[in-house]
Amino acid sequence: MNAVVKLILCACLLLAAGCQSARHGQPDPSPTPDTPQTAQSADIKPSTGDKTQPSKEAPASPANPTPPNETRVDHAAPSPDTEPSRQPRPKAKGIYVSGWAAGTSKMNELIRLVEQTELNAMVIDVKNDSGQLTYDSHLPQADEFGTDAKHMIPDIRSLLSRLKEKRIYTIARIVVFKDPYMAGKRQDWAMHAKTGQVWTDKRGVSWVNPYNTKVWRYTLDIAKEAADLGFDEIQFDYVRFPDNGQKVDREVAFQNPNGWTKATAIRSFLKQAKSELGPKGVYVSADVFGMTTTVPHDMGIGQKWEELAPEIDVISPMIYPSHYGNGALGIKNPDLQPYVIVQKAVSDALKRNEALTLANVKPAAIRPWLQDFTATWVKPHKTYGNADVRAQIQAAKELGVDEYLLWNAGCTYTFR
Repeated sequence: MNAVVKLILCACLLLAAGCQSARHGQPDPSPTPDTPQTAQSADIKPSTGDKTQPSKEAPASPANPTPPNETRVDHAAPSPDTEPSRQPRPKAKGIYVSGWAAGTSKMNELIRLVEQTELNAMVIDVKNDSGQLTYDSHLPQADEFGTDAKHMIPDIRSLLSRLKEKRIYTIARIVVFKDPYMAGKRQDWAMHAKTGQVWTDKRGVSWVNPYNTKVWRYTLDIAKEAADLGFDEIQFDYVRFPDNGQKVDREVAFQNPNGWTKATAIRSFLKQAKSELGPKGVYVSADVFGMTTTVPHDMGIGQKWEELAPEIDVISPMIYPSHYGNGALGIKNPDLQPYVIVQKAVSDALKRNEALTLANVKPAAIRPWLQDFTATWVKPHKTYGNADVRAQIQAAKELGVDEYLLWNAGCTYTFR
């Protein structure tokens, strides 16, 4: 190799290194949707509210072709004695995997689905919506309160190693404020009704208080442990206040020592998450209601697009046609028109991101959750199959959004 070629290669490597900087609601599983890390007991200091602008992302390049001619993910180990640097984030095309599915032979079936299609990612429950950790945690609070007692995933390190060998991008799903387990174990963390009792939502589920920074600390220690275990991305779900916000506000006596709005609390949590997780080499994402792409306010749950999108790497609106009321987005029966609903919602999301960009604010990449289940409780509804899932994917792709996640609570996918 002559000196000129060597010089050019060195320059390219330096340029590539400079492009990688440290940085990265909720699909409701109910049928009616919406290395060990030491825990720290100190509260998190309130966010100053300033916006940070993530660096431009670089697409991943496949080491070699994989059928059917789609990119899998390379997991290069960081150099010894250096701070972890993040690999370029791939355009993830993934499926949800529950803790129970990940810990049984069902996982073999799901891995085959990924290998035989253009899929390249899995969103795996680490902390589910009952508040349980799905793996054997070494966090003191997990041991104290028994949140990891069920060990749904017997050997999570081995599982992650297997997925990395197959070049599958791994996303740790962490449900945040819908946490009936910790609301029971630590009632001082719970949302309380004005009567003094622990408040419950319409399904009888208790939540922890999103204003309580001790809840943040507990959640972020779990997230950092997941990063240390080897996940590529941390995804926060139910990162919101309970829905039906006006009713909740009438019933709940919130402890809000900083005097934050709901949107400020959610934004500040995500900002803190990114500041702690970025140095670990992982990306940070959040799931939000599908209507956040369209409505200009926080819907009473603290999810406002312009507040959240600048603070994370990826934002995942849950664009399930079945979750839109009849007449929403100008569609008489949304569940019957999956292509149109996704087209309209993604178009609105792109407009919101464009406005942020024009204001010199770097927004998160858009990666929608799409519907791969049949909503029998919706009237009228349709039976969803592969063609309906493909129609949603196509609607987003035609608008330039070519990454997505598929939701099926039972992990039984029609997608092929």
